[in-house]
Amino acid sequence: MEKADPKLELRRLVFDYPKGVRAVDGFDVSLRSGEIVCLCGPNGSGKSTVLKLASGLLEPTEGEVRIDGIPLASLSKRERARLLASVPQRLEALGQSTVLSFVLGGRYARSSFLERALGGVSHQELERVEEALAETDAAELKERRLVELSGGQCQRVLVARALFQRASVLLFDEPTAMLDPAHQVQVFRLIASARDGGRSALVATHDLNLAGHFADRILLLQEGRVRALGAPGEILRPEVLGPIYGPDLHFQRLGERVLVVPWPVDAPG
Repeated sequence: MEKADPKLELRRLVFDYPKGVRAVDGFDVSLRSGEIVCLCGPNGSGKSTVLKLASGLLEPTEGEVRIDGIPLASLSKRERARLLASVPQRLEALGQSTVLSFVLGGRYARSSFLERALGGVSHQELERVEEALAETDAAELKERRLVELSGGQCQRVLVARALFQRASVLLFDEPTAMLDPAHQVQVFRLIASARDGGRSALVATHDLNLAGHFADRILLLQEGRVRALGAPGEILRPEVLGPIYGPDLHFQRLGERVLVVPWPVDAPG
């Protein structure tokens, strides 16, 4: 049962692309403070669209997004940035900025006009940037330009900027898609650490096993509609996942955890 004071509310969201293509249909969920909700579903199920609606990049055709009870549409861009940090799948435009200056850009939502005009960076801010880059194994990249980075390096820098921004709600669109297994786990541990500090996170991911290990709840999306929402143990079950992903998933219990794989675990190589 949801508490009365949700941090982020996505209320009965509907979104239609041009020519009447409905990408999201009646999406309704609330995130509590200090909660990770993983958004899972097949390709094209609407996960990225939901995150763009949650961040304000898209305006819903119907419904409303609220943060701390305030309609997102009523907030300025700077006010939104104080409350929301969004990590997209990729940077659409890689400029000549260095990694250090890009991550520092996350501070502007919290700095005054005078501080921005003077362009000064405090010693404390530099320490926090160094910490965020170190946490994401990106410290050695700080003097590199964004255009010089690989896809996985860019993703780690994006996560570092979101952590540095100190927003109370974090939105992640497949944050581990370009990362090796060790960095995939590392990113989810960082998200979990932010959750333990009271922040909330909505994370779109295809990795059901990482979702099962780190999420407080998993939301299954199919054709823009919520098909299931619950604790990992309630969702990672054949009768729940089968109608969405098809019959080829296999389930293996490992202690109290369930592993989901696209082939039998004991199948010959």
